[in-house]
Amino acid sequence: MTWHTYSFGPFYDPDRIGFGPIVTYDEHLLRNGEGFDTHHHAGVTILTWPLSGEVTHTDSTGTTATVAPGQLGVFASGDGVDHSEVASAAGTRFIQAWISGSTGDPTYAVRDVAAREGEWTEAVRLEQGTLWIGHVGSSGPAEITLPDARLRHLHVASGALLRSGMAEPLAAGDAYEITADEGAESTPFTISAGVPTELLLWCFE
Repeated sequence: MTWHTYSFGPFYDPDRIGFGPIVTYDEHLLRNGEGFDTHHHAGVTILTWPLSGEVTHTDSTGTTATVAPGQLGVFASGDGVDHSEVASAAGTRFIQAWISGSTGDPTYAVRDVAAREGEWTEAVRLEQGTLWIGHVGSSGPAEITLPDARLRHLHVASGALLRSGMAEPLAAGDAYEITADEGAESTPFTISAGVPTELLLWCFE
């Protein structure tokens, strides 16, 4: 099962084709052994964040690696590479973002991300922008303030956010898109959670 945030394949909406350099942002739920057979990529960096289970990546450079919760898979497709992705555990659920602008030789790396309660942890910094992981609400109602950026994409990976001045409460799978005009300062704001909540925040200048 897959949920698409932006247009993908036959699911096309001309008003929803991406956000900044994000060209694809999906959430997948797979059984053990399910996944995506060998296919080609070029020009994008693909970030894989498992919420449960494991995802095994294999590509035509000879690389095979498995990414699990608490880790980020960073796949730079560069000038072109073939790869496959398969769930290697039952109930594998993961978020995946494709960021445009990858060039050069393809690479794959698994990064350990030690997120801390009430803070933003830098998961990866690309030329195009930075992905932050946030945890909040594990000890009861709490707030966290977003870093400044011209474009911000905030996704509730698990848990829920309380009502704020911006929108209705958000549950797992919901997201904000926050945009500041070119040359203008970004608007600082704080979000609140009353239950354990994991957040993925992309910041682009």
